[in-house]
Amino acid sequence: MSIHLVTGGRSLACAIVAASLLGACTTAAPPPAASSAATLPAPAAAAAVAPAAAPAPKAATPSRPADAALRARTEAELPAYLETLKTLVAMESGSRDLEGLGKLADVLAARLRAAGMQVQLRPAKAPDFHPLLKGATLGSSVYATRTGSGSKKVLLIAHMDTVYAKGMAAKQPFRIDGDRAYGLGIADDKQGVALILHVVDLLARAGFTDYAELGVLINGDEEVGSPGSSALITQLGSEYDAVLSFEGGGSAAADGSDMVRLATSSIAIVEMKVTGKASHAGAAPHLGRNALYELAHQMLKSRQLGDPDKGLQIHWTVANAGGSRNVIPAEATAVADVRSLTNQDLDLMEAALKKSIEDKLIPDTKVELTFFRSRPAFVANAASRALAQHAVGVAAEVNLPISIRDRATGGGTDAAFAGLRPKGGVLESFGLRGFGAHSNDDEYVLVSNVVPRLYLATRMVMDVGRGEVKW
Repeated sequence: MSIHLVTGGRSLACAIVAASLLGACTTAAPPPAASSAATLPAPAAAAAVAPAAAPAPKAATPSRPADAALRARTEAELPAYLETLKTLVAMESGSRDLEGLGKLADVLAARLRAAGMQVQLRPAKAPDFHPLLKGATLGSSVYATRTGSGSKKVLLIAHMDTVYAKGMAAKQPFRIDGDRAYGLGIADDKQGVALILHVVDLLARAGFTDYAELGVLINGDEEVGSPGSSALITQLGSEYDAVLSFEGGGSAAADGSDMVRLATSSIAIVEMKVTGKASHAGAAPHLGRNALYELAHQMLKSRQLGDPDKGLQIHWTVANAGGSRNVIPAEATAVADVRSLTNQDLDLMEAALKKSIEDKLIPDTKVELTFFRSRPAFVANAASRALAQHAVGVAAEVNLPISIRDRATGGGTDAAFAGLRPKGGVLESFGLRGFGAHSNDDEYVLVSNVVPRLYLATRMVMDVGRGEVKW
């Protein structure tokens, strides 16, 4: 059964929250949402059919009672959040879709201004030496700030770009079926963008400014490695006391659970080019030097260079050679994705690849290799661990059990750039549990996860901002 967004916000909030982790919904009318002529609606009215109830998971005993007022506000926020999510999913924003990214950036900027923030649009461009993008213009970043009266500066980060080509959204439009909200790019990372917008809205409407500064950064090039925004993220990480990143907060698969992350993988891009000699494939193949054969030889050798125990892996994902069926190819190229738990292990992989290409299958071919470090590993410090422990306690207030993951699982995120020169702590995975990102599966997030995650993120901003988290 699908849910279609209609009026009757209180009935939706009560029905859906009854199936969520927080119990019965408040009967108070939801507060008015901040609005803007631009366009991202935050109505207090939306759909009307409850998703199927799920059994409440066991959670740790909270060290303090929940903030009843915040709990009521986050429950009432659910219909508006779903409407925001619907709007975001409908706006296609692939990493190379500059038109779509520009429109979405304008909408996000207007929404943040309506919440009382000062907003800048920061242009982004890949470096000229990037092996794939080579100086290309990228989607701008939306950077918003609001000064408060508290003691700590808090930055919320997410990304608006997706991995999908323009036109694919028609095949995966927004819909709600039971406890699942579906849509292209919804798990990675439209849900995170929507959570940030509603955290900002909730704080603004409550008049909460007990932070030194609240910052928001939503970039448009994360899915291609953040080559145009990484320097800005690193700079901001050195200026804010806490950086909370809103990538997905766990898998929505049957065996999944909620989490926050203290580690992500380092990522490198390898480009290999082989130069051989062209010749007629039928009359004189012996006079040629087949660059494609040599490329295949090098790729098959190098796939053995990984180390599963270290999380060190290499996968060749793109290859090109030749142009005519009856010509021995004189050139062949390939690109590989390399992942590691540590930045140091990337050095080992680079050295092993450069040594490997010295052994060639076909004499008189030339093999060139470029090793580009795209994203560092996220390595937690004491402040990050303190943030994680505090998050576990806050989540327990609303019966949300979360684990702390301190080993990377192959994914890389912008938390790593924020954590390169941190002023304080960085913590990843403040988003919703989801499934299907970067795949042909229908992508979705859990509706029942919205309210507890919104509570967690908002409460973390409040507690960090007023200096209650110590490290």
